Amino acid sequence: MKNIFCKSILCSILVATVISFTSNVASAQHTHEGTTQHTHEGAKTEATTEKHETPAVSHDGSATNVAPHTTEGVQPEAAHAAEAGAAHAGGHEEKPFDIQDMIMHHIGNSNEFHVVGEHENAFSIPLPCILWSKLDGFTTFMSNKLHHGSVAYNRYVLDHGVVGRIKDMGIFPTAETTIENIVTEKVGGEEVSYAIYKGEKFEIEKASHLIKMGSFMDFSISKNVFTMLLSLLLSFFIFMKVAKMYKTREGKAPTGIQNLFEIMITFIIEEVAKPMLGDKYMKHLPFILSIFFFILFNNLIGLIPFFPGGANVTGNISTTMALAVITFLLVNFNGNRDYWKHIFWMPGVPVPMKIFLAPIEFIGVFTKPVSLMIRLFANITAGHIIILSLVGLIFVFGNAGENLVGGTVGALVAVPFTLFLNVIELIVAFIQAFIFAILSASYIGAATEEHHDAH
Repeated sequence: MKNIFCKSILCSILVATVISFTSNVASAQHTHEGTTQHTHEGAKTEATTEKHETPAVSHDGSATNVAPHTTEGVQPEAAHAAEAGAAHAGGHEEKPFDIQDMIMHHIGNSNEFHVVGEHENAFSIPLPCILWSKLDGFTTFMSNKLHHGSVAYNRYVLDHGVVGRIKDMGIFPTAETTIENIVTEKVGGEEVSYAIYKGEKFEIEKASHLIKMGSFMDFSISKNVFTMLLSLLLSFFIFMKVAKMYKTREGKAPTGIQNLFEIMITFIIEEVAKPMLGDKYMKHLPFILSIFFFILFNNLIGLIPFFPGGANVTGNISTTMALAVITFLLVNFNGNRDYWKHIFWMPGVPVPMKIFLAPIEFIGVFTKPVSLMIRLFANITAGHIIILSLVGLIFVFGNAGENLVGGTVGALVAVPFTLFLNVIELIVAFIQAFIFAILSASYIGAATEEHHDAH
């Protein structure tokens, strides 16, 4: 049992490290629903429709053909100042509570942990930003340097908690710059964010991801990556503690945390590894245990409503994709001759049927990891959305604090159901970790099973 713990620790480090970097780079970090305009305090206002002309820039960096942005009867400088002041003042207007925005904000990834408060009174825990662009190379800073989106640094801005980059490189200053607000508009069915600086709109580019490459890449320790590293440290110390107890208490009945983890590990060995992997279960047991505890710990940390919990790690499609890809590689690299033969030329079947079944079996090689990815993502995300929707009812019924009776009614409805669903989510945290582990083991077992002739 002690050797199992040691192997699981090493495998956990490898799995968590791969997932941490893969999920952070692969994901399109954030999406916005609808055409909205928001300020750096996070309050939404009506989307800006006025067009601003941007000066063309020559190759030497000088501006040419400048069309001055003015209002009738006002000097250009005064017009810019008036617009900036109006935009900044508009950010302090109180707007109706948007439950959809609240839900998407909490289940999404970000470069900071929001703790308490709203707008300029918000308190957040910053996280390290590690960014690389083609022009400037690596840039590192803490996310609080961007002041919740009111400041741009080296053309980087914080848009809904996620770092973006000003696309108009030749005009926007590289030094630390205060911006008036940020606008999100729908352009051709796609949402595009703009930073407003001196009355001009500058497009904000998102970080590169698997589908679309941009001018910069984000290697930051985001909220999800921080939680994954935290679960890695947690599993490391727990496994080391339990392994030490086996060494110092050799021959004695397990107690405390040793007893708890022996129950779970024995269950995985007897109900997952041995039935699915057969006599060679010890070879793949470290991976099965690592994948089970990695998902379980991240699920449990995600149920904690305050720092350092609250991150939606396994509800992030890029994280579940990384887990599924690891399983996919293990299955197909360990697949024996009989495994591939059953896919491309199934024995004991007429030739016409072999030709018909081969494409279907080959497609199944890829649909299996896809099902792993979507199942974990959908179940965890759905649970979070339901709980956040119930909590949001308090603010909807109470009109964001203006109606005490409505808020009380909302609380009487939401609180009992939220507590009940939290218990369900706790059970689901174990069930989803078990399902991912047993399906991964079954896929590996099917690929490594030795051929037995029928008697």
